[in-house]
Amino acid sequence: MDKLKLGIIGLGNMGTGHAGNITTGMCPDIELAAVAEINHERIEWGKANLPGDAVYFDDTIKMLDSGLINACIISVPHYDHPKYAIECMKRGIHVMVEKPAGVYTKQVREMNKEADRHPEVVFGMMFNQRTNCLYRKVRELVQSGEYGRIRRINWIITDWYRSQAYYDSGNWRATWAGEGGGVLLNQCPHQLDMWQWICGMPKTVEAHLHYGQWHNIEVEDDVTAYMEYENGATGVFVTSTGDAHGTNRLELQLDRAKIVVENEKIIMEEYEMTEQEFSETNLKGFATVNSKVYEVETDGKNPQHTGVLNAWANAILRGGKLVADGREGINGLMLSNAMHLSAFLGKAIEIPFDEDLYYYELMKRVKNSKEKKNVKQIYTDTRGTYGGNK
Repeated sequence: MDKLKLGIIGLGNMGTGHAGNITTGMCPDIELAAVAEINHERIEWGKANLPGDAVYFDDTIKMLDSGLINACIISVPHYDHPKYAIECMKRGIHVMVEKPAGVYTKQVREMNKEADRHPEVVFGMMFNQRTNCLYRKVRELVQSGEYGRIRRINWIITDWYRSQAYYDSGNWRATWAGEGGGVLLNQCPHQLDMWQWICGMPKTVEAHLHYGQWHNIEVEDDVTAYMEYENGATGVFVTSTGDAHGTNRLELQLDRAKIVVENEKIIMEEYEMTEQEFSETNLKGFATVNSKVYEVETDGKNPQHTGVLNAWANAILRGGKLVADGREGINGLMLSNAMHLSAFLGKAIEIPFDEDLYYYELMKRVKNSKEKKNVKQIYTDTRGTYGGNK
């Protein structure tokens, strides 16, 4: 096999972005062979605007059974991610799933089980922020062990601003029935994946979610969550789509360093000794450990979506390494599910939690979800947005 024969399920914002990257040569190992899309207008748009000879289908299963593709990107609303991934796997089609892995962990476990039944299928997750040199370097620093254990994590990620027009652009957006959640399911799977990828999974989560705080929507657009770890470390995660000019600041306090990621830089404050050593030996009441502050160098690389797709293609064609194995998608989703369940029940949630209870609580909200009326579907070019978002 010289190139992947790719199918894309869904020609919305992200599917269109992937198609554009591939047809303009940014993924040289991949050829766009087919597209499945239920919206006839989008099919006609694709035929008129995307170069190449891709075949268009208005039925996903027909595309999967066509024999035209051996790899597939799933870029549809969240509930359908596991369903179509499983259909691909059963046919031996390599699959890349857009974030999030799904809406609730029970369905993602089924997807992961199916993946285990098909070791010949290369299963990837579109965690494009893992290609960002800043977060790759921070993970390397934390996991090296050189700076001791994590003591505290704070991430304020409020530069996900969305106006009402964004939420009104699709009938599935920001509804329990169509999307399964708000900022935690749409924008923040990136940061929740980064959180667990860098710091590991906490043991408890307590969250306060505000539903429709800043927009006319039924799901969360403002979140504050508190987490605790087995080793005593704590974390606070704050996100919103309502801050017109928000902040993106990740701060990690370790035994022998403070690391801050903000404004496209990593600033390290490295301590002369661990805080514990200083506290035990210092004799001055108001002293603190000596430190040096410097900007951490990175390799400067941040290929984002094309980086994920090119690594996936290399894994299929040459046995290379994925940016993110698809099975890892359950971890960040577990964090968002725990945050939702904490808010649903008004109490702290231990991880692992009762996944049947989460599903029950979610379905209560789905049952009362209101169908949007007279929505005109609008498609937006995601290039230049933070990571390229839905």
